[in-house]
Amino acid sequence: MARHKGLSFYKRRKKISIGIVKEVLVWFFLLALSVFLALTLVFFFGMTTDVVGVAMESELSNGQRVLINRLSYSLFNPKAGDVVVFLPNGNENSHLYVKRVVAVQGDTLCIADGILYVNDVPSDIISDRIEDAGIAINPIKLANDEYFVIGDNINNSEDSRSPNIGQIRAEDIVGKAYFKLKNGNSKAGFIK
Repeated sequence: MARHKGLSFYKRRKKISIGIVKEVLVWFFLLALSVFLALTLVFFFGMTTDVVGVAMESELSNGQRVLINRLSYSLFNPKAGDVVVFLPNGNENSHLYVKRVVAVQGDTLCIADGILYVNDVPSDIISDRIEDAGIAINPIKLANDEYFVIGDNINNSEDSRSPNIGQIRAEDIVGKAYFKLKNGNSKAGFIK
């Protein structure tokens, strides 16, 4: 009797190939790694804040958005000349302040005759004459976790010279402002 090559109700079992499983796992791993890296980059480098007021003109204008590097101060301490973003006195209800570091931990500073002195040497960070010395009229010795910040528009800035802000503790610094976005007449670019 001859066999027909017609309908067959018996199915062959399909075997799952080890190669296909490996390839799927590799793609899944690469996708998970990409999502992790994207979230990490956004968390550490993608935080933004808006500059409030004219205290940082001419470098930053009122309402201009800046990108914040939250990782750098986990690895290194702020240095003189850095533009930092911080919460004054750690006040979570306050807006973020953006100011320039003029003295770092361990420094002694004083403002006399309109000039900022850091460790008895005139500061090269500030070139304008300072009209109001504020609390820096007397010498201030910064502790190991303190920084003194001033706005670039020095005579129109609420900063560490004000008693309600004072020295900035390292734990209150959110990060380093490193890039400014375009705003009106202000150009985008890295912050000096």
